Amino acid sequence: MSKQIKVGIIGGTGYTGVELLRLLVQHPDVELSVITSRSESGRPVSDLFPSLRGHCDLAFCEPKSDAFQGCDVVFSATPNGVAMTHARALLDSGTVLIDLAADFRIRDQATWEQWYGMEHACPELLDTAVYGLPELNREQIKTAKLIANPGCYPTASTLGLLPLIESDYLANNNVVIDAKSGVTGAGRGASVANLYSEVTDSFKAYAVAGHRHHPEISQTLAGVGSAPVNLTFVPHLTPMLRGIHATIYADLKNPETELDVVRDWFVTRYDSEPFVDVMPLGAHPDTRSVKSSNTCRIAVHKAGGSGKLVVLAVEDNLTKGAAGQAIQNMNLAFGVDETSGLLHPGLMP
Repeated sequence: MSKQIKVGIIGGTGYTGVELLRLLVQHPDVELSVITSRSESGRPVSDLFPSLRGHCDLAFCEPKSDAFQGCDVVFSATPNGVAMTHARALLDSGTVLIDLAADFRIRDQATWEQWYGMEHACPELLDTAVYGLPELNREQIKTAKLIANPGCYPTASTLGLLPLIESDYLANNNVVIDAKSGVTGAGRGASVANLYSEVTDSFKAYAVAGHRHHPEISQTLAGVGSAPVNLTFVPHLTPMLRGIHATIYADLKNPETELDVVRDWFVTRYDSEPFVDVMPLGAHPDTRSVKSSNTCRIAVHKAGGSGKLVVLAVEDNLTKGAAGQAIQNMNLAFGVDETSGLLHPGLMP
């Protein structure tokens, strides 16, 4: 692609927003044009985020209807319920919209409204949105105008299950996902529950009776398998800044299947995927290894005693689970190298 992709961002003051900025200012095919925020309008981006000094000279502006005029793509890094109020105008102007929140992830309006507690502003667009998991919907993303970026938990969980569900390798579709997230998954808004003194030296499950990502994962897996998945999904909050670790339990149709065969299923499925790393047998991927990278690392095990298949999947919730994957979707939609701006390794230590 010869010309730069002109990019706008709705709501760039949260953790996902600054991660988008960090990646976009280094992207060789991007011209960052506008970033909006009602609360920070007029303030230089580098004043709010000193890490971007020397990399971004924009100031936040009001999200007015003409703010994104001329943009090729707009990322919405806002709370749930905001992107849908901008969607129709952006699409009518020919702009590609990539929503990093949940406004277009669930196709059924009633289900969406049940889980997100508000009326959907443009339900007629739900069926037109492409679910932005490149490893599943790459060809549709290439021509999409409205892309629903997956949630952080659903990305790791789905990638950990796709080879098994697609090829019908499970004895039943009873799947347990025991998932953990760093505190940035809760966003940048002030909350007593997320204060350092409340989170550190502690570990807890939450939303056991029901989490918004449950219907998203179920919808995706039902779309690729021969039968619905009976899913148990339990998220946990861990005292780390960023990262997702999904531990997935399932039963194979043939419990005698050797583990190297199971790993081969994953290797074959993800052999051409630039951001999925299937690890050697015996490996235990950790969240630190993918910190700030767009990679999801996966390992397969059999549990001692029960013989259940255990799949481990780790990712950075802000990168592959949000901003990095959104840029991966942009690359596909605009015909540039899918890996452009995303090939940096994880940070160590």
